[in-house]
Amino acid sequence: MKREREFSESQSALVNRAYRTLLKPLSRGLYMLQLEGMHLEEGTDSGADPAFLMQLMEINEAVDEAQTPEEAEKIGRDTRGKLADLTERIDAALHKGELHAAKALLVQMKYYANIEEKVKEKLSEFILVSQP
Repeated sequence: MKREREFSESQSALVNRAYRTLLKPLSRGLYMLQLEGMHLEEGTDSGADPAFLMQLMEINEAVDEAQTPEEAEKIGRDTRGKLADLTERIDAALHKGELHAAKALLVQMKYYANIEEKVKEKLSEFILVSQP
């Protein structure tokens, strides 16, 4: 009985982990690449387009300099739009078997996901400041 419960708990944990992996487009895409034996290396910006990196730097600065929740929210909306577009492009690349294209898009998605987190943190700061 104890062994069955332990097995059930381990299977439940496995299902939960799989669900969390597949729930978000970034982790799902990374998992799909991993299944094909490809990985994103840390420090993937070494091969990134300088214009793209400059654009990211400007977006990050805009988040840092946002003076109102509305400014941060606009950056968040724009970022979510970019993430939605990247999700569609990654899905299409994976369906076509274009793994290197999917990998390049996932690198971009990773950067935009980081910006999205930064926007959430900035919005949290505005909430904390506005509370008495």
